[in-house]
Parts: sequence; C-alpha cells; structure tokens
Amino acid sequence: MNVKFIFFCLGILLKVLALILIIPALIAFLEIPLKIFPKILFDPRLLGFLIAIVSSFVCGIFLSASGSKELTGTGIREGFAIVTFSWFLSAFFGSIPLLVYFLSQTEAITVNTVIHAFSNAYFEIMSGFTTTGATILTNVEVLPRGILFWRSLTHWLGGMGIVTLALAILPAFGIAGYQMLRGEVPGPTTERFKPRLAQTAKILWGVYALMTLVEVILLKLGGMSLFDALCHSFGTMATGGFSTKNASLAAYNSAYIHWVITIFMFLAGMNFIIHYRILFTRKLDFIRRNREFHFYITVILTAVIISTFILQTRGIAPKEQISKSFRSQPLSEKELTEKIVIEKSKINSFNNTLRHAAFQTISITTTTGYCVADFDAWPNILRYMLVILMFFGGCAGSTGGGIKMIRIMIIIKTALREVKTLIQPRIILPIKIAGKTIEEKQVTNIIGFVTLFLIAFVIFSAIMSYMIEDFTTAITAVAATMCNIGPGLSGIGAAENYAWIPLPGKWILTLCMLLGRLEIYTVFIVLSPVSWRK
Repeated sequence: MNVKFIFFCLGILLKVLALILIIPALIAFLEIPLKIFPKILFDPRLLGFLIAIVSSFVCGIFLSASGSKELTGTGIREGFAIVTFSWFLSAFFGSIPLLVYFLSQTEAITVNTVIHAFSNAYFEIMSGFTTTGATILTNVEVLPRGILFWRSLTHWLGGMGIVTLALAILPAFGIAGYQMLRGEVPGPTTERFKPRLAQTAKILWGVYALMTLVEVILLKLGGMSLFDALCHSFGTMATGGFSTKNASLAAYNSAYIHWVITIFMFLAGMNFIIHYRILFTRKLDFIRRNREFHFYITVILTAVIISTFILQTRGIAPKEQISKSFRSQPLSEKELTEKIVIEKSKINSFNNTLRHAAFQTISITTTTGYCVADFDAWPNILRYMLVILMFFGGCAGSTGGGIKMIRIMIIIKTALREVKTLIQPRIILPIKIAGKTIEEKQVTNIIGFVTLFLIAFVIFSAIMSYMIEDFTTAITAVAATMCNIGPGLSGIGAAENYAWIPLPGKWILTLCMLLGRLEIYTVFIVLSPVSWRK
C-alpha cells in the first residue's frame, strides 16, 4: 500500500471539500442580520463553517505536502483506501458546523456534552453524505438556513460521490482513478461513457446537475420557495431524504409537488447511463434492451398496485395495532385519534390513495426516504412489503442504495439454475441478462456481496436488538441504514427519528450507513490486513 499516494489524494479531496463549504458559509453569512465585524465571525451559525473551511484546507495542504503523486503498481488497494478514508474525513470535517451549533445550544459545555454533540453531528452528516436521510434532529425547522442547506448539499455530493467530483475537477489521480470510481459508484459494474475517467466523471455530474436543475424549476413552479426547492431537489436526485420540514413532504399538501418528486425519485433510481443515452444520443434502444430497468419498473408497478389496492379495500390499520406500534414517546389518546383522522384523509379517494401509495413505495424502493404518510399506520402486510423493498434498492449506476436490482435478478437466476442442474446434472446453463452471458467470476462476486451483506445485517441486528427493547425498531434501523433509506418502522418510522437511540447504537448505525453506501467490499478491502502488506 502506497501510503504517501493516499495522503496526496486525500489532501486534494479535503481542499475540494473546503471550497464546497464556502457555499453554505455564504448562506449562513447572509442570514445574520447585524454584520458587525469581528463579532459576526463568532456567531454559531457561521463560526462552525469557518472552522470547517480552515481546518479542512489546512489538513488538505498538510496531507498533500507530506504525500506523493507518484504511484507504482495497479493502484487497486490505494483506490479503495482513498474512497473509504475520504468518506470518514469528509464526514468528520463536514460535521464541525453542526457540532459548533449544537454546543452553542447547550447550557454548559462538558466532556459529556461534547461527546454527545459530536456523535450526533457525525451521525447526521454521515447520514447526509451516504444519502441515508436518518436524522437525530427533532425540530429541523428551527435550524439556521446555512445548516439546513449544508445537510441537503451533503446528500447531493454523496449521491454521485465526492470522489467522482474530485475526478471531474482535478483528474490527476493516476492509475488508481478507475478503482476509486469503481469503489464509489453504486452497483456491480462501472461502465465508462468515455475512454478517460475525467470525461466519465464530468458526464455523470453533468447529467446529475441538469436533472437537479429541472426539478428545482418544477418545484418552484409548484409554489415551493427557491431554498426549499433546492434542498428537496438535492435530496430527491441523491435519493437522500433530508427535508427542511418536520413533517417531511407531508408538510406540502400539494398533489403537484408530490407527483413531481415521485417522478424524480423514480428517475434517480434508474441507471444514469440511461439518462445520458436519452439526453445526448436520443436513442431508446438501450431502454428496450436493459433488463434491469424492466425489472425495476415491474417491481415498482407491482408494489404501487398492491399498496393502492390494499389501502383502498382495507384502509389504514386498526386503532389497536397503531397504538401498539413502539414509539420513543407514546402518543396520547388525543394524538392517536388525530393521527388516525389525518391518515384516513390521505386515502379518502382513489386519486389520493394512488398518490400516497405511489410516493411511499417509490420512496422506499429507491431508498430516498421522503414521507407523505405515516406507513406505520398502514396494514401489517404493507409494512412487511416496504421492509422487503428496502433491500431491493435502485438500479446499478443510480444514486439509490440497497442490494440493487441487477444483483437481485442474478441471484434469482442463479437459484433457478441450481434447481435445473439438480434435475439435469450434465446441463450447462450460463447466467444471461438480455442475451449476454454473465461471467462466472461476476456471479460469484455478487453471491459473495449478498452473503457479506446479510451476515453484516444479522450481526448488526443482533447488536441493536440488545440495545433497543423493541425488536421491529432494532431490525428495521439496521435495514434502513445499511440500505441507506432513513426511516424504518415503529421507533424510527416515518413520524419518528433517531435522536433517542443510545450513543453506541448511533455509532453502529453510522458504520452501517458507510458499509451500505460503499457496498461492503470497499470497506472490507481497506480493513483487511492483507491490503496493507507490501
């Protein structure tokens, strides 16, 4: 492992992060009414950003100076190490603005309050960068605009990846560049649009930015403020889920806004190669041949139809079931009655039922995590279906989390092949997608990924079950963070948050977010002692 090369690349990434932090810092500066120098520099709304910018830039200079841009060998291990450590460091420096703000809200600063504030800040920003959307904030509407914008911007940066952004801006990463791109872009394959990595990264970000801009315009036309339109577009295209409202998108009782975001969540869950082909080549033949996209549509349409049918025929869950659902702060009889009335009003017609069912199933499937309904008030069969959809995720090459549609397809095909070979032992059946044979090495890679994913899920679920008394909450907390969704069921459901989770549990779930976003292999490679041997 070439440590000096890793230091050099991490230094560049930290300098890029410092430049990006200037944007929310300017928003924080403009929000402060009395701009009296030097007093304004110590305002907690701005101070955290200034500390983050300076510390990130200085650390970046130090790492670049102590490192070397010379690299020998394949660069495989270095590429994966750079990706993993860049996420740890980005979350660390990115959490400073929240840490400073949290400490400014405490009566007395002690070691204990600093530890809790840092843990909460790191959890929140890691949730942002990994596009998970799990929050420890109980009232986001009181936060300064600079903090709110930074939360949403971390989604947008993490959706396509801060490493791919650095590759697009400063493509001087040598032969480790492809491994870095491979380690960060979600999915089992990384297809290049252009022969040069810098061109590929620029195209990815160009398509991403263009679609974000279109959504911002459409949401602004629907009555959202420009600030809210930007923040929610960042969360949508990154399949993140941070909102500027306590009630998430349920705060906007607008069918237009709900359908716009539903459509863009669906688009964000698609492979960005498809968007590029449609936008720049105007050819649809790639869609007709893309079996993963067909499977993606089939899963979503099936889920929407089932959800709409069950909600139309059965309505929401009985009052007894809703009251038994675990909550960190149990509802009073009056609050429970009001919740039931509100949730019933959301399915009082076919159009309303279809809108809320489509929004919520697409939000969970694409791992966006936005909410317009409290699905803990839905029948158990739908709650179970939503948990299953968490694991599906979006397509490979999308900003979505989860296992990914293409992996699910190959696992199913592999299982069916094994059944056939048991009946006919001599038969040779290669796995094919759209008529193309999938190499056995790649099939093995996917089986290994799913195996590691499930093993990690079982281990972390056991740990969280020990920390949290409610089993449903513990299990879905791990599923929601490993699959980068955000809300789960019961205690961390659509109307709840992660603030009450014990401190060790928050750190476990933070690790789950990173494992899910970097798809396990990347982190495991870096943590393996073999990777560090010469």
